Amino acid sequence: QVQVVESGGGSVQAGGSLRLSCAASNPAYIRYCMGWFRRAPGKEREGVALIDFNGNDRYTDAVKGRFAISRDGAKNTLYLQMDSLKAEDTAVYYCAAGGYIDCPEGAAGAWATSARFNYWGQGTQVTVSS
Repeated sequence: QVQVVESGGGSVQAGGSLRLSCAASNPAYIRYCMGWFRRAPGKEREGVALIDFNGNDRYTDAVKGRFAISRDGAKNTLYLQMDSLKAEDTAVYYCAAGGYIDCPEGAAGAWATSARFNYWGQGTQVTVSS
């Protein structure tokens, strides 16, 4: 069993920035496909960003150009830099790991239900006020 822990959430005004961090109890998992997801009030959990073993990243259309996923191998930490935040970005954000080299194919709508993500964190709240 791998424990995943997110941090860095908070409250910010629209247009502001936050950086989320994610650590895993088995640091090796950070090097493989990792993902950030979010669940807004009353909505299903959705994929936000993925990064695979080779560092290739993908984003859901709603955050392209504003969010950036990255990892620091030396610190065994995954990040999500969120800029130009909007009220509609308000959600609980989750980090997920699975130990796979490749990330799920297809549209972001399918990422959250992919079997490639076996380990999920408890989430961190991000609130953006307009």
